[in-house]
Amino acid sequence: MKLVRIATDDGPVAGRYEDGVVHTDDGVYEVGTDADFLPPCVPSALYCVGRNFAATIEQMEYERPDEPDFFIKPPASLVGHEDPIPYPTFTDELTYAGELAAVIDEPCRNLSEADVPGVVRGYTILNDMDALDQGERTPRKAFDASGPLGPWIETAVDPTGIDMYTDVAGERRQEANTERMLFDPSEVIAYLSRRITFRPGDVVSFGSPANPGLVEPGDSVEITYEGVGTLRNTVVNPSERDRFGLESEPVRP
Repeated sequence: MKLVRIATDDGPVAGRYEDGVVHTDDGVYEVGTDADFLPPCVPSALYCVGRNFAATIEQMEYERPDEPDFFIKPPASLVGHEDPIPYPTFTDELTYAGELAAVIDEPCRNLSEADVPGVVRGYTILNDMDALDQGERTPRKAFDASGPLGPWIETAVDPTGIDMYTDVAGERRQEANTERMLFDPSEVIAYLSRRITFRPGDVVSFGSPANPGLVEPGDSVEITYEGVGTLRNTVVNPSERDRFGLESEPVRP
């Protein structure tokens, strides 16, 4: 099942997506005509794991971590499927990274790996945008539109052994499989739960395969995880940031 949140004339609505149509308790909406995609959940934070693919560690000349290495993106970083990504005015090195992400379904902490499937609502896709020349992780990664997320939450998928690929401006830039993760999703979520109390809608992403690279205004970024879907956004000029609306009434699916 694909769980979505959409923007309608009556405000944000949550429902089930099927073949271009969203079914809700109050009716049916056609995406692109009656509604547009919103980020598929309303997290209190996005917990992002870095350095989780061996090839990426080698490419970026990082040290191999002994345990999951994570950072946090704020809710302000979120945009949905097909939303523009304004190129930040403060960087000359904007990069993408195609990541699988889990959405937490209930308050929880101190999980075992065996507990994890029971608290995950499903899986979605994160584009971990990074202003690479900004020094430390927070200035690099915690800015408006640095966390495109979507297009939906897929509830019926096994996150292990998933093929993925990322295309930028029609060129294949990333290709891998989740079996190449150093720490699998259950390991990561259990590890974080010993440090953080998760809330419904929180997002945990599991790192990017090798070959993240630079993007420029006009570039489309399409990230596909088989069995989950394709997240697509286009990088635009910085002035587009001024057109962002403020969502005042979040709706949780």
